[in-house]
Amino acid sequence: MILSVLHTTTYRYETPVRGVVQSHRLTPSVFDGQKTLRWKVEVEGGLAGGAFRDGAGDWIQSHSVHGPVSEITVRVSGDVETFDLAGVLRGHRESVPPEAYLRESAFTRADAALVELGRAAVDGVRDALDAAHRMSAAVAEAIAYQPGATQSQTSAAEAMSQGQGVCQDHAHALISAARSQGLPARYVSGYLLATEGEGPHEAAHAWAEIWIKGLGWIGFDPANSCCPDDRFIRLGSGYDAQDAAPIRGIARGPGSESLDVTVAIQAVQQ
Repeated sequence: MILSVLHTTTYRYETPVRGVVQSHRLTPSVFDGQKTLRWKVEVEGGLAGGAFRDGAGDWIQSHSVHGPVSEITVRVSGDVETFDLAGVLRGHRESVPPEAYLRESAFTRADAALVELGRAAVDGVRDALDAAHRMSAAVAEAIAYQPGATQSQTSAAEAMSQGQGVCQDHAHALISAARSQGLPARYVSGYLLATEGEGPHEAAHAWAEIWIKGLGWIGFDPANSCCPDDRFIRLGSGYDAQDAAPIRGIARGPGSESLDVTVAIQAVQQ
């Protein structure tokens, strides 16, 4: 199908800042499951800087805004044709070895509960793909989808402990459990076509990918109990949510920062 995206992020600063530098991972991935038809990233008052494709295959673009400035808006718009590959990341070029994603991070450090969840999934199972599916289902059962129950700094262990969270927490927990059992896993950021009546949705979405020997990277979305299909647009990946964030940056100046994000995804008739 063809998905149309309109994603607006507005940063507001309590005190005007001298300038802002941002790094964007906002360009759709290049692989067999999606084809970018039209895509535009605009930064109000911004100047585009260097850009490159990193070792994970993600396109990174820098932008800077000279101050004083009290508000910055980043607008993303475009159309992407998507194809259902049953979660398989086929045709994606990258140079980072899968084993690099066995490294834990602060958000994905496994506690006893996450290690046990992973161990139970692989117990008596010889097929790694089956074990990964079982882990994803176990995470969905252990962490109820509850918007507002966690915040951006919540770790996988904390979300497991309270039994509630959002897609970020589901992804972190699955990554943690998989790594604890020797399966490379990573965090993926992107978009999801929100359709009422099909379970929990967030248009700005996140899921996990697990490396299965012989198959490659396979996506799992515990929040929606599925593998990514043609409702998903993949942007980029990382060790955790912070590493895979679509927008990262720094503002030069004192005062607090507030953030407002709106994302609209709709299917376009082909």
